[in-house]
Amino acid sequence: MIDNITRLLRQPEYIHVLINPLPIYGLAIAWIGLLIALFMRNRRAQVTTLILVLICAASAWPVSEFGDQAKDRVISMENEDGQSWIEEHEHRADQVIIFFYILAGLSAVAIAAPMKWPKSATPLALAVALLGVAVLGMGGYIAYAGGKIRHHEFRNEPPPKHAQDRQS
Repeated sequence: MIDNITRLLRQPEYIHVLINPLPIYGLAIAWIGLLIALFMRNRRAQVTTLILVLICAASAWPVSEFGDQAKDRVISMENEDGQSWIEEHEHRADQVIIFFYILAGLSAVAIAAPMKWPKSATPLALAVALLGVAVLGMGGYIAYAGGKIRHHEFRNEPPPKHAQDRQS
């Protein structure tokens, strides 16, 4: 059993699938916690949830990295429709991943800045909450195409054009 787990952890496609819920589900849970902390006006709870937002938003980087490493292997397993969806999934991730990084940075600022400027705590936490909901929507946009790669049952529309077709 340990050998199987070790073997799986060496496969980037497995790691990608294992950690890809963090930037979406993890961020959603952290965002809900942040809203509750803001409503309660509890700075300690805000800091805790801001740390969770930071971690979940920053986790977009390893998710993307492992996805890039897994692309060729997953493409080789898929038919033409699945290949179109993987190209679309990658294109969407490349378009919006910067916003996950911006959210992580803003969360770090919202944690640290109030130590020097206490009155900035609530406005910064609110800014994180607003950007967080937008980034959650972007994560759903990426995941929509990603779910169609290996799950044929979700393919209820024609596959998108390949990325190279978009450029012409």
